[in-house]
Amino acid sequence: MSDLFWLSDAQMARLEPYFPKSHGKPRVDGRRVLSGIIFINRNGLRWRDAPREYGPHKTLYNRWKRWSDKGIFARMMAGLAAGHGEKKTVMI
Repeated sequence: MSDLFWLSDAQMARLEPYFPKSHGKPRVDGRRVLSGIIFINRNGLRWRDAPREYGPHKTLYNRWKRWSDKGIFARMMAGLAAGHGEKKTVMI
């Protein structure tokens, strides 16, 4: 599939400060998983329809669910928006 979405090095550098600390077992590749989550959300797909290049769909869903419940994605969006002076509208 040639139209896959991949976060760039610059984008990852901006997002990594918001990642929670890893406790114990090393986390799987953040770029792969976050790129997969964005791809799924951008295209309105079911988790199980994720292209295999992003890894197991269960991994994508589990990361999305855990980080959503912990407010990590909300903090990412607020932090990125704050750098641009925008306080009310946040979009990907």
